[in-house]
Amino acid sequence: MPLAWRDAMSRALYGPDGFFVTGTGPADHFRTSVHASPAFASALLRLIVEVDTALGHPYRLDVVDVGAGRGELLRALVGLAVGVSGEPAHSGRSGLIPPWSGSPETLTPTAAARPSLAERVHFTAVEYAPRPENLPAEINWTDEIPEGITGLLIATEWLDNVPLDVAVHTEDGWRYVLVDPTSGTETVGDLVSPADHHWLTTWWPHPTSQPDTDPDPTSPDATSASASESGFGAARPAQGSSLTARSRPGCPETPHSNRAEIGRTRDEAWATAVQKIERGLAVAVDYGHLRESRPVDGTLTGYRAGRQVPPVPDGSADVTAHVAVDSVASAGAEVARCAYSLVSQSEALRALGADGGRPPLSLAGSDPAGYVRALAAASAVAELTDPAGLGGHWWLRQPVGIPLGPAVAR
Repeated sequence: MPLAWRDAMSRALYGPDGFFVTGTGPADHFRTSVHASPAFASALLRLIVEVDTALGHPYRLDVVDVGAGRGELLRALVGLAVGVSGEPAHSGRSGLIPPWSGSPETLTPTAAARPSLAERVHFTAVEYAPRPENLPAEINWTDEIPEGITGLLIATEWLDNVPLDVAVHTEDGWRYVLVDPTSGTETVGDLVSPADHHWLTTWWPHPTSQPDTDPDPTSPDATSASASESGFGAARPAQGSSLTARSRPGCPETPHSNRAEIGRTRDEAWATAVQKIERGLAVAVDYGHLRESRPVDGTLTGYRAGRQVPPVPDGSADVTAHVAVDSVASAGAEVARCAYSLVSQSEALRALGADGGRPPLSLAGSDPAGYVRALAAASAVAELTDPAGLGGHWWLRQPVGIPLGPAVAR
């Protein structure tokens, strides 16, 4: 029986036998920034320190990972946090990011006398899957975003898996696309609801239509720093494959072009996440697109065992679509009532000290082993900041009750 794409995705990804609920985890099927390099976690550690400073070093600092997979990011941060405790700080950074003001190497005696970040930080993973075995005890595991967060909420490639409806533009307007969950065969259904029609007209208009409202990112409640890269070319790379754009190879086609992926559910999910923050920063890292460059035929696709596959929502593969990042950003800013920042990952990571620069050749003569280590570290950062790959991902940063600090605003 054909279902709306939103219902089919919900069942396939998060049902009792869903892709993200059972099995060994998404890392066996695709590769994200978290899996690509420890430099990603090292950069986030610096961001955590920035947020901690902006909050005035609270008694408890929350770090909440939404869509945590099997806890890979928080596992890395737990290990890195040892360096912030004043113990082996150099190993905590893994040599990938230099010291910064406020790091263990630069603390004044007065600052060092405070309880360390490692003593105050509280890690929480949010995921539908059962708690993994051997997860460090420092990491809480829950299936709902906790209330009253003071600190950092990070959502790395979470929004792309929030189920959504798909529509096609027909002679009588936008209609839902229905899908057979077992075969992926698509058919055209009813006209979209008024709420979805409003979203489409505002955020994903047909070329001949006019928007209902002007989604101006420079409005008083939300401002957007434009990224130098569009982010659309950045895809989730499959394990063992080259990085390619999210296309729809072999995807069953409807008889109409001009597809749209209705991002209203993503807007609502992000707004809800931002509402959970009492004071702090919400960060979403994802591939996506802006209103002026929406893909004509959509971006829906699948991943299984390291390969891009047709998006058949039968629970055997990841089903994902790029994020309408400007719409999501506007929804979060409306809740937070303050400006957001929207930049590419390459810009964000460089602002956090990960530049991927090659070490000087002179080091090869004076310290060959050190040169090799520095070169490997630079290569790891270079993959994360490549504008044609992971570096083209968007970083949406929404502060709540704190200013946009130097590592947050351009």
